[in-house]
Amino acid sequence: MKRLSIDGALLYTPRIHSDPRGDFLEAFRATDLREALGHSIELAQVNCSVSSRGVLRGIHFADVPPGQAKYVTCVAGEVLDVVVDVRVGSPTFGQWEAVRLDDVSRCGIYLGEGLGHGFLALSESATVIYLCSTAYEPAREHGIHPLDPELGIEWPLDGEPILSAKDAAAPTLAQAREAGILPSW
Repeated sequence: MKRLSIDGALLYTPRIHSDPRGDFLEAFRATDLREALGHSIELAQVNCSVSSRGVLRGIHFADVPPGQAKYVTCVAGEVLDVVVDVRVGSPTFGQWEAVRLDDVSRCGIYLGEGLGHGFLALSESATVIYLCSTAYEPAREHGIHPLDPELGIEWPLDGEPILSAKDAAAPTLAQAREAGILPSW
């Protein structure tokens, strides 16, 4: 587990065992995550997202408490996965970090409660699996516009991204802060 620049975000690079049959790896180990975090996370839901090239999902986050921690990995294709610190009062508030997740390195990213998350599908098709600490509750879910110029996320776009209506209508980080929907540090 490697700590990223935003507190509460970790990158996991699994050991891949290859032979003529293919590869085997442990994509998630609760003990490794518990050791890195100092506590366990409860798994309440597993999500699977299949996206075509140019689909941009996020930036999503949940009300805290209880929040929603996520462990995300790309099992097919490639995505640029982005964590955004949307926690008011955090020393890294408004900052973001991007990592490539793909079906070669098999890395995974852990995002603690209160962090924003989004990704851009870079391959023709990309399948992303998320392990979530709480179940989806629409009333507790929020978003920040992924193209917010103040955030300045460097998405490697080739043309216009494909956004859901909800993500296209999401507020900027400043608007979300003014509306009082952001979590606190």
